[in-house]
Amino acid sequence: MDLKKIFIKDACPTKVGGQAVMEGIMMKGADRTAVVIRCPGGRMHIRIKPLKARGRWARIPLVRGVLVFVGALVEGTKTLMYSAEVLENYMEEDQEAEEDKVYEWLVKRFGEKGAMNAMLYSSVVIAILFTVLVFILAPTWLVDLCRFFTENAIALNLIEGVVRILMFVLYVWAISRMKEIQTVFQFHGAEHQCIHCFENGLELTPDNCKSFETLHPRCGTSFLMFVLVISLLLFSLLGWPNLFWRITSRLLLLPVIAGVSFELLQWAGRSDSWVVKILSMPGLLLQKLTTRRPDEKQLEVAIAAMKAVLDKEGPQDFEGSTDTEGNLKSLKEEKAEQEAAEAAGEPADAGEHGARPVQEAPSIPAVLAAAHTSTARRD
Repeated sequence: MDLKKIFIKDACPTKVGGQAVMEGIMMKGADRTAVVIRCPGGRMHIRIKPLKARGRWARIPLVRGVLVFVGALVEGTKTLMYSAEVLENYMEEDQEAEEDKVYEWLVKRFGEKGAMNAMLYSSVVIAILFTVLVFILAPTWLVDLCRFFTENAIALNLIEGVVRILMFVLYVWAISRMKEIQTVFQFHGAEHQCIHCFENGLELTPDNCKSFETLHPRCGTSFLMFVLVISLLLFSLLGWPNLFWRITSRLLLLPVIAGVSFELLQWAGRSDSWVVKILSMPGLLLQKLTTRRPDEKQLEVAIAAMKAVLDKEGPQDFEGSTDTEGNLKSLKEEKAEQEAAEAAGEPADAGEHGARPVQEAPSIPAVLAAAHTSTARRD
């Protein structure tokens, strides 16, 4: 790992952040977000939306870290569901979409919007419960068995912290073997390379992006590693009370740990001091698992998303398609072209007339991947 290619001396950190999604990337600029998805057939679908103004709480140090983490889970899951919907929309007509009985029941009971919200927030809640159960409750319960060997509170807390980190690393390694997640991690690498390229003032081309590392100091993976390391140190100061109070103290301190971790992440994103490099090493090593070298097509997706959020003259609310030059074509224009092609007897691309989209709640690995494949914007 060459740290000089990660903490680049002449780079200019920006407010651009991003996140990998299914077959695509979401980039977040100063005033808008852009999601670009590579659809079957090679076309790039794009959606641009304006960013909501940040509230007063989102500007307060420590507090903003908690809001960013929760927001990354909610917005990440929402974007994952949107990317799945787009991919379903562009399925070939002869592909049959599998009916989702749960989704059909939710639509009948709550309507389309209510069903979407139910699946979105249930996915987030399940992911949070899974995280708390596996990475907070399980380690402290398991380490309680070590009391047969030592009663030293500091030693027990340190063992708990090490067990928690090992469980998290093993979990990330396990999901990185899944084909779906491997593709997400390739887009994660493309996102980082594209941001590096922009922050170093180079023209946004696949060849220029390839010259950079897939690791980035502001990555959400590093944020989660900061959380794990800080919790190890902080919990070591709390003694070793009974199981109930240990679990309660860990849950109550989570917002504090998230807040401190976010501030460290922000510092890491704008400094190349040796202290920052040492603190960032665990997260950068973990990024070796959560990023992959992308291919040229994936880099084109990242570049298209980046160009959309940087174009101050471009639309802030748009949905359609784009190309490698950033040229936009609305859904209405696409539909007119399809109708013209059909009238001329030419085969039309599968699009709005393709298989009906079937909403599926993203898997727990996909939701958690949304959190740790995001790159935080610099405040």
